[in-house]
Amino acid sequence: MNATPATTKTDAETEPKTDAETEATSATGGETVEAAPEAARATDVSDTQDPEKAALEDGLDDEGDAHEPDDEPAPRPAFGAGAAAVVASALGAVSLSGTWMGKTLSERATLVGQIKTSQNGTAAQQIQEIYGNSWHTTALVNGVFALLALVVGAFVLARPAFGTPGRAEQPVWVKAVALAGAVLGVIGLLISAGMYLDLFAALPSTKG
Repeated sequence: MNATPATTKTDAETEPKTDAETEATSATGGETVEAAPEAARATDVSDTQDPEKAALEDGLDDEGDAHEPDDEPAPRPAFGAGAAAVVASALGAVSLSGTWMGKTLSERATLVGQIKTSQNGTAAQQIQEIYGNSWHTTALVNGVFALLALVVGAFVLARPAFGTPGRAEQPVWVKAVALAGAVLGVIGLLISAGMYLDLFAALPSTKG
């Protein structure tokens, strides 16, 4: 009876294999490939530890973000439009209340009328030259200021229609003040025209 020779395994053969070695063995048909885990680790390190590549990608991203178009329209500066609107409103108010220039020219017209009628002027001529001319001069000056208020206010309101397309609209307060100036200008023009044409009150008459 022959005795079966005992097979003795070395320490290397009895040591349990790692997962990487087991996968490598099955992939190569039973032969252990020890270089596969090292190659895999080298590939991972080269992909994750390349500072020049990462810096280049970051730089491209930043450059791309810098050249992206801005979807929001640039706000239109309201400084000039607001100032013009305030000027239009002030001109409209002045045309209703009177100005220093109108008062001065009215007094001058009165003085000129007195000089003309001081020698041989009749009562009707004195009324026309002294009172009528002064009244009409005041109405004329107020009408000029009213017309300026209307023109400036209308210009501010119509300016966005002729501006650069895509810009933001004017603030609400600018439109409101410009509209107020234009309305005051219209009212001032009507009052000045009535004063100049003697519609509100006729000149005094010497006839009974």
